Amino acid sequence: MAKLRQLVAGNWKMNGTAASLAEIDAVMAGIGNARCDVAICPPATLIAQAVWKSKGSALMIGGQDCHPKASGAHTGDVSAEMIADAGGKLVIVGHSERRADHGEGDALVRAKAEAGWRAGLLVVLCIGETEAQRKSGETNAVLSGQLAGSVPDGATAQNLVVAYEPVWAIGTGLTASSDDIAAAHAHIRARLAERFGDGAKAIRILYGGSVKPGNAAEILGLDDVDGALVGGASLKAADFLAIVAAAV
Repeated sequence: MAKLRQLVAGNWKMNGTAASLAEIDAVMAGIGNARCDVAICPPATLIAQAVWKSKGSALMIGGQDCHPKASGAHTGDVSAEMIADAGGKLVIVGHSERRADHGEGDALVRAKAEAGWRAGLLVVLCIGETEAQRKSGETNAVLSGQLAGSVPDGATAQNLVVAYEPVWAIGTGLTASSDDIAAAHAHIRARLAERFGDGAKAIRILYGGSVKPGNAAEILGLDDVDGALVGGASLKAADFLAIVAAAV
């Protein structure tokens, strides 16, 4: 099967102030001939400004999380509708840091994904195993369980991107081996196909976990790797653009 058009998405996490918008300018200037789709998910405080900055460019802006409800008494939360209203095009749900730091389980992640769809956003849904689960040989079982529990019915290539993030490789400098990444992505593709049929062939599966300019080309060249969800390396435009340039 021909390689899908890849997506390289930057997750700024809890980093960035107005001064950081200069990095948005630099990314916009550098993606004119990008071979892939490019997105940045800044903190919620910067979404509207980043959208304004990026108007007329190919750069998509998104949110890092959303509440399942459209509105209500949920102090400090941001709804998918608010992200869309600010001009966002996508939202990350189920990131391992949300699952670990905030105790988010598959049912909540699923509800957030449904909220993203309700608001017309592309949902980037994260799954991945911990180091202990990997060492005990549970990787495939964990991924299968998270896919079954977190991905709502009705997933298509137009509304869902799956991001495989081995938890032990996020922010640690460690990266899964090429064989490990290829095997995990093949497993995810097979599980999606079992549930969603031939349409699952077009659902993009990103790799996330210490993706850097130095390893991006190898990772992005693997079968069933349809892009990257980039953390720390997305904070500097030069590093992020080097990863974008490695897309195939």
